[in-house]
Amino acid sequence: MKYLLISFLTLLLQACSTTYQNQQILGKAFPLVEGTSLSDELIEIPKHFSGNNTLLLIGYKQASQFDIDRWLIGLDMTETLVDVYEIPTIQGLFPRMFSPLIDEGMRKGIPKELWKGVITVYNDGEKVQQFTGNENGNNARVVLLDKSGMITYFYDRGFSVQALNALRQQLVKDRR
Repeated sequence: MKYLLISFLTLLLQACSTTYQNQQILGKAFPLVEGTSLSDELIEIPKHFSGNNTLLLIGYKQASQFDIDRWLIGLDMTETLVDVYEIPTIQGLFPRMFSPLIDEGMRKGIPKELWKGVITVYNDGEKVQQFTGNENGNNARVVLLDKSGMITYFYDRGFSVQALNALRQQLVKDRR
């Protein structure tokens, strides 16, 4: 029954969202937004990551988890060294109302030791979606921030080995 309710809420939440045209954000500063990790830590993005190269895997729909997982597996298999955070980003009033239920559902599917790496953005969800665009919402938004919070790599067309290799090349450039 609980899973049925979560599925219904997810569909309801997605029906209440605005579609924004995909943007090219390479070379821009990531907007200041707040999120909360699954371990209940309030995080200011990108301020929290200052001083480190950081990869954000942003998902706008539950179905984008499939794409995020492919990125995570690819990064692991290629032993890519970068701090990685999953950023579920949901816009609208209804998600904020049901955020405890949504977060609890995510906690059940993610090992506790990984909760700090999942930062859910509710209040600023529309801001992020407008910034990157949210067409083809099943695709993750792959955003590499340099040490100052500038975007040095962006990809939103679904996982590919070619895109992973381009990200790895950019990481080498960013470390110089």
